[in-house]
Amino acid sequence: MVRKPFGGYTISFKGCDDTLQEVFGSSPITPSEMTKKIWAYVKRKKIAG
Repeated sequence: MVRKPFGGYTISFKGCDDTLQEVFGSSPITPSEMTKKIWAYVKRKKIAG
């Protein structure tokens, strides 16, 4: 049985060559800021479906 992804989004980072430092930066950030940066990256790369 295939379950629907939470929130209706399927995200695949397959084929993305960016490092975590390129996505998040080199300074420490909070978990909420990390979430914002992940979604900004997803939208910028158009990898959400």
